[in-house]
Amino acid sequence: MKKILLLGANGQVGWELQRALAPLGQLLVCDRHSADLSDLGGLSALIRQEKPDTIVNAGAYTAVDKAESHVADARRINADAVSAMAQAAREIDACLVHYSTDYVFDGSGSTPFSEDAPTNPLSVYGQTKLEGELAIRESGCRHLIFRTSWVYASRGANFAKTMLRLAKEREELRVIADQFGAPTSAELIADITALVLQRLAHDSELNAYASGTYHLVASGETSWHSYAQFVIGEAIRLGSDLRAAPERVIPIATSEYPLPAKRPANSRLANDKLQRTFDVQLPHWEYHAQRMIRELVDQGTV
Repeated sequence: MKKILLLGANGQVGWELQRALAPLGQLLVCDRHSADLSDLGGLSALIRQEKPDTIVNAGAYTAVDKAESHVADARRINADAVSAMAQAAREIDACLVHYSTDYVFDGSGSTPFSEDAPTNPLSVYGQTKLEGELAIRESGCRHLIFRTSWVYASRGANFAKTMLRLAKEREELRVIADQFGAPTSAELIADITALVLQRLAHDSELNAYASGTYHLVASGETSWHSYAQFVIGEAIRLGSDLRAAPERVIPIATSEYPLPAKRPANSRLANDKLQRTFDVQLPHWEYHAQRMIRELVDQGTV
């Protein structure tokens, strides 16, 4: 039976991965308490001791604005820990699955970025995530780097849940309308990860060339403003009593809402390489967003 080591198991993606990876083999689940990513020696020792066939790293330093003033902390988790994982994976011949971000790009233009497009991060978070990617490639370990964007889930904090909470409290919301991307569900990320690993386990020819970087994002695109309108409209349609209607979501420019870390204006990622290589379908972003909203409404949290 294959052994899978899951790191960062209690985050939004990690939580969904616990469910999705469980049928694939013996799953060793580690959260920040059982595998502290800032303890590089302990992390390497854990991997060498357990000797998993696959390491899935869902852990990261994701406090984008805080990273601007806590550079060393962000680099230790997003780059140094990933380097330690990659070196250990290489030693035991394990495959390392790692999640990266649209923030490795500068967000210029309006066309989706391909996997081999030039990187140029605008923030400490994006820079340290890129350093993690480079460390994996330089290690020579077998790997799958999945870049994703605008991640959300019904569990934990995210943009959609914030919009629904604010729509309960206020009659009008002001939301950025000049940043574009694809909201991507943690459920989708976990399910595609499991499907890809299953394909690799049963196709030696695919396994021989599939190592590399892929964009794992939902299909379609939207702005934060249109996304907020969609979420609020769906919740109202499903029976939620909200004070702010979709038409009371006012579009604003990024410049009107300054934050410590600069965000990419264009977070569109081309996902055709992943779909083509592994013969999978990445649904339109609205599909999983609707599922999450229905779940929140059914739970009575909206």
